[in-house]
Amino acid sequence: MKITKIGIVGSGNIGGNLGILLSKAGYEVCFSSRHPENLTELLPDAGSAARVGTVAEAIAFGDVVLLSIPLKAYRDLDNETKQALKGKIVIDTSNPYPDRDGAMALEARQDPGGMGSVVARLLPGARIVRAFNTVYFEDLKRTVNQNGDRIGIPIAGDDLEAVDAAVELARSVGLDPVVVGGLTASKLFDVGTSVYATSASAPEIKAKLRME
Repeated sequence: MKITKIGIVGSGNIGGNLGILLSKAGYEVCFSSRHPENLTELLPDAGSAARVGTVAEAIAFGDVVLLSIPLKAYRDLDNETKQALKGKIVIDTSNPYPDRDGAMALEARQDPGGMGSVVARLLPGARIVRAFNTVYFEDLKRTVNQNGDRIGIPIAGDDLEAVDAAVELARSVGLDPVVVGGLTASKLFDVGTSVYATSASAPEIKAKLRME
């Protein structure tokens, strides 16, 4: 599929910064959150290919939806939003933090299928792919780690077109995609794993996950 438009739901440290990079890479981007009026400060950095809208507008706008919200916020998604995400490629960046997300995060961390399986259950019918959850947002702004190496982005998904979309977006902004496997393989790069929050390069990720 040809990707030209990206809808971003949750425009904070990851969603906001990644949206800026994607806009600079030539994609049309629609930033959104529950308070879109607070997102206009992103536009000067993102440029003329970016806009701000409601969550519903961003979902309708995007060929691909980047979902970058706290895990606990999934409970606040209404049925209309979940329906709108059905059939959409949804790149999920969420991480379960008990101090922020409560018991929901503890359950997610214990799920044998990892966060990929958790999100797929929360958003039935969406074409979920996990990516961009392991990178520190300050490193994301630069696209390279402290060693000057391109940051590797582990990716997991069952939908091949969705995986290809995540690979394309990662490469387009100067990151190095690493396809780990199907959606349950996301557990290999969830919170607490050897590659989480390291901003490691692709070769380092492959070595740590014994993919070579």
